[in-house]
Amino acid sequence: MEPYILIIEDEPGIVELLDYNLKAAGFETAVAHDGDEAELALSERTPDAVLLDWMLPGVSGIELCRRIRKRPETRSLPVIMLTARGEEADRVRGLDSGADDYVTKPFSPAEVIARLRAVLRRSRPATAENTLAYENVTLDQAAHKVERAGRRIHLGPTEYRLLSHFMERPGRVFTREQLLDAVWGQDIYVETRTVDVHIRRLRKALNGEGERDLIRTVRSAGYAMDMDAPG
Repeated sequence: MEPYILIIEDEPGIVELLDYNLKAAGFETAVAHDGDEAELALSERTPDAVLLDWMLPGVSGIELCRRIRKRPETRSLPVIMLTARGEEADRVRGLDSGADDYVTKPFSPAEVIARLRAVLRRSRPATAENTLAYENVTLDQAAHKVERAGRRIHLGPTEYRLLSHFMERPGRVFTREQLLDAVWGQDIYVETRTVDVHIRRLRKALNGEGERDLIRTVRSAGYAMDMDAPG
């Protein structure tokens, strides 16, 4: 059964872009252009996930996200915020309102689809696909196999967990401390510079000759997997 995604967005160009690409990727979609339409759509049928614009006419995306979290039937509904606000404080505010993730405009449809598949895997693990994909990299979680453009990538256990974590949330910047907690575990003491060592190993294994580096170093922050990486 196709995942049903509710797009809550008032800009026609973005609506058309998302609707076309989500349907091409195998999703069923519906569109609401403001908070009132969104609440009506949510009352008629609960989607599998919501793409929610921050700046909506009338009720803001932040307020609508809070309302979604207050309703028992939508409390656990995955919500991804679409926002032109790129400052860290704004992103934190969006996540604090109950959003599961965020995508900053302008975005690529591939990034949105990857984020959607990631939140759906977390919310519906029994029915989720076992393969993560970003650009020309695929990670088969069932077979524990990684390929890039059809070329087999051999990774150590830590590099594999790092890559999996990045691919579940492409474009999102993680601090070294966040990566240590997610990949090594909160109860294990490891120096933060250890992350840098394993990132270098991951890059060496992942990037063949002439291939673009998909791991971006963010000065004074951490690392992300996205197409803004230098290459």
